[in-house]
Amino acid sequence: MAKDSLTIKDNRTGKEYELPIWEGTIQAMDLRQIKVDDGDFGIMAYDPAYKNTASTKSSITLVDGENGILRYRGYPIEQLAEKSNFLEVAYLILNGELPTKDELDQWVYDITHHTIIHENIKELMQNFRYDAHPMGMFVSTVAALSTFYPAAGQIQDEKVRQIQIQRLIAKVPTIAAFSYRHSLGLPFNYPDNDLSYTGNFLNMMFKMTELKYDPNPVLERALDVLFILHADHEQNCSTSAMRSIGSSQVDPYSAMAGAAAALYGPLHGGANEAVLRMLSEIGDVKGIPAFIEKAKGGERRLMGFGHRVYKNYDPRAKIIKQVAEDVFKVTGRNPLLDIAVELERIALEDDYFIERKLYPNVDFYSGIIYQAMGLPVAMFPVMFAIPRTVGWLAQWQEMLGDSEQKIARPRQVYLGEDKRDFVPVTKRK
Repeated sequence: MAKDSLTIKDNRTGKEYELPIWEGTIQAMDLRQIKVDDGDFGIMAYDPAYKNTASTKSSITLVDGENGILRYRGYPIEQLAEKSNFLEVAYLILNGELPTKDELDQWVYDITHHTIIHENIKELMQNFRYDAHPMGMFVSTVAALSTFYPAAGQIQDEKVRQIQIQRLIAKVPTIAAFSYRHSLGLPFNYPDNDLSYTGNFLNMMFKMTELKYDPNPVLERALDVLFILHADHEQNCSTSAMRSIGSSQVDPYSAMAGAAAALYGPLHGGANEAVLRMLSEIGDVKGIPAFIEKAKGGERRLMGFGHRVYKNYDPRAKIIKQVAEDVFKVTGRNPLLDIAVELERIALEDDYFIERKLYPNVDFYSGIIYQAMGLPVAMFPVMFAIPRTVGWLAQWQEMLGDSEQKIARPRQVYLGEDKRDFVPVTKRK
């Protein structure tokens, strides 16, 4: 019977080594025994961008890119998007099981009654420049929260940790909405505890002079679904940053500010903005064939297609496509949707894209929805950060409970100069 192990022969020495295989992986530290002599450091694995390196064990999210599968705690994303709501999914991601009715009621109550932010935080946000980017405001404000809750540094105290988790999930929509209002020069709207999580967010964003804001149920539900789809996605760039920063045992506000900063990048949280720019450049359905030819020739990139992990249709994209249709029944149809749908149809029938497994991803339709709801592109990464807060905190919490995790400290392959003696400036040529 075959053994669950890998035999490696070092051709430099002729020695063979047997490394155990666990869950399709080998332990990187097992490579260290492979040496030329006793003074040798041992073999390391070189893997820029962690394309084939597992840095952690996790029970939170399964992404099966080959088959287009996404599950939170074992539950298919399709079922959660159809039957659940964001706060229920948040509880699932953080606790591992769906809540009972009483647990859910208490969880919703706790989140709802942590939505207010300190008046000093509001003043801090008001002092940003009038044209400050909403995501820059978001990152800075989340980091500043650590100074308001110094007990948050007690990360090994489970009760203290849970309070910070509730605070962050509750307060990020408030911070996000305030950053949006500031960018428009509008007064801030305080939270309304009578509304749902997403309904209250719409209230803080869009309420004007009415005494009571009544969120449109279609838009409220659309946001709920979008938040569910963006809640977690395994060890992506920002989640990896959350774990890496958190491994220093810093408070969750500081760690999350770093994760949000990673999300700020155009290759991560800003990808849906690039899709909108592409669709606007195409301008009309008639311009699609010419654009596709340019993409195949390397002159243009087909934004919103392809993914580092998914080599099949991103399951989130299918759900968002339907959400877009529902939203446009309320907001009016965005002409960019017609271009997107036709672009998707043509690309999925083209051998060039099929052979390269370039399928629509979550960013392809989400930006169109946010634009239809009246949000500027600068708000897109902020909209991503609100739900991803749940995933970041779940991953952070899981990391703290993993006895194998130490402070993150990758190795390097040094290619610099060997030892050199210092030369005084007057003698340098």
